[in-house]
Amino acid sequence: MDENEWRKKLTPAQYHVCRERGTEPPFSGEYLDDKGDGIYQCACCGADLFDSRAKFDSGSGWPSFHATLNNDNVAEEVDLSHGMRRVEVHCRRCGCHLGHVFPDGPEPTGLRYCINSLSLQRRAR
Repeated sequence: MDENEWRKKLTPAQYHVCRERGTEPPFSGEYLDDKGDGIYQCACCGADLFDSRAKFDSGSGWPSFHATLNNDNVAEEVDLSHGMRRVEVHCRRCGCHLGHVFPDGPEPTGLRYCINSLSLQRRAR
């Protein structure tokens, strides 16, 4: 899909986060406090990304997960923007920017996938 097609498919806020690697404001996302059971998918292409059972309240202001559902669907890349070193995560299928992963999460992985709600959609299990 080219960028014009993405602009038609996504809201302006989604386009900014998903295609321009933006970040939604903390504590503003639809899925921050979501307790529903299901699978979180890429808002752009529908790839399965995270299981609701891996979701936890990190207090960061964004939905957080301690593991991906399928590592084949989530890719990582070093992000040196904003004067810091972070690890960006994006959808391997379509390149949608999801957020970042940090090594300060709970067991069993010790990871915190800090994800923008605008890059997700949840489907019931």
